Amino acid sequence: MKRALALIACLLAGSAWAEEFSFDATEFEKKPFEFGGYIEFKPDRSWLNRDGAFYKLNYYRGNPADTIDRTDTTLKLDGKYTQGIATFKARASIEVRTDDLGSTSINRFDEAYASLKPNPGVTVDAGKMALKWGTGYAWNPVGFVQRLKDPTDVELGREGYTMLSADLIRNFDGDLKTVAFTPLLLPVAEQTNNDFGKPDHLNFAAKLYLLYLDTDIDFTWLSRGSRTPRFGVDFSRNLSSALEIHGEWARIRDVEQRSVGPTGITTTQVGDATSYLLGLRYLTERDTTWIAEYYRNGAGYTEAQAQDFYRLVESGLKQFQTTNIDALLKKALAASQSGYARANAMQRYLYLRASQKEPFDIVYFTPSLTLIANLDDRSWSLTPELLYTGVTNLDLRLRAAWLAGKEGSEFGEKQNSRKLEMMARYYF
Repeated sequence: MKRALALIACLLAGSAWAEEFSFDATEFEKKPFEFGGYIEFKPDRSWLNRDGAFYKLNYYRGNPADTIDRTDTTLKLDGKYTQGIATFKARASIEVRTDDLGSTSINRFDEAYASLKPNPGVTVDAGKMALKWGTGYAWNPVGFVQRLKDPTDVELGREGYTMLSADLIRNFDGDLKTVAFTPLLLPVAEQTNNDFGKPDHLNFAAKLYLLYLDTDIDFTWLSRGSRTPRFGVDFSRNLSSALEIHGEWARIRDVEQRSVGPTGITTTQVGDATSYLLGLRYLTERDTTWIAEYYRNGAGYTEAQAQDFYRLVESGLKQFQTTNIDALLKKALAASQSGYARANAMQRYLYLRASQKEPFDIVYFTPSLTLIANLDDRSWSLTPELLYTGVTNLDLRLRAAWLAGKEGSEFGEKQNSRKLEMMARYYF
């Protein structure tokens, strides 16, 4: 109740901040209803890594062929209705996935929320929203109230959480040009945000944004509740028209990490963790864009902990082959689901991406190359991509992926060794 009263007080205070704004709405004429979206068809083939721990763990009861073919058909719908100071926005996703092992479907609203904007300095939002906290391109250590990005496809739309939030903005003259405060309440119950953390909590979070000396700065915070308390800071600054630098730093209190040994014994450690990211974006005179980021995951597994997990899988497989008992493999599966199978679950990573706009004067054509490297075990994935947008409302993409690493390394133990993917996306 105290947190709810605090949020209401912040909203009321925002009305005083907004008095400095002036805005002539007659300069813009917007349609009350907007609708759009896209339909996407994406077939792919994965070459399986039969020597990998995750292949052995996932397919120990039956070995599929050397490849798996999969087809994803996705419909994304976006709608917005505006009436006076009120706006309702919704983003729906309908996906059907079919592969050699079966088919699944996903139907959900990624976002569905109402927004009230009594004046340009105050906005109140309620519903399911996908926030974007942090300045990192591939990772966001300070993204406390959002789902994790997929570093291999960072532009992919993500599902939001149900919450109540506000944006209170004020502009100034001088070195400090803008201050924005975003408090929010995020409930977790059996049917609401149940994958955020422990149920029966009303979580309070906030972000304070500053535009100071042409530098974007955010201070973020999440209270103790469904997750342990955490706070962080990020920044972004253009050093020139061609060079931008950015970074994030987060401190997470009372992190509980469960690691498993080669015999199946689980160890739990509780302590504080610090994660951070430092990156840059550079545009050359020939329209080549370089993005580089270093990421330190303070809550990640060490190389030794990861290798203990891989040895557990090997021990469990031998046990199953000789006795038909899969007790150790079930422990490995539980450990996999609790953290080891998570993308970039270890501690130190490098992200490097280069994209070239219209090489050889081929209009609407953009090739790119992305490297994600685990700096602890020196394993890596390499993703070349070809994108063509020369047909109205149609994107065509061809992408491949190679994973490589020694035995006992992250990318060397993945389920797949290679992947080839085609994508056609039509916007309407």
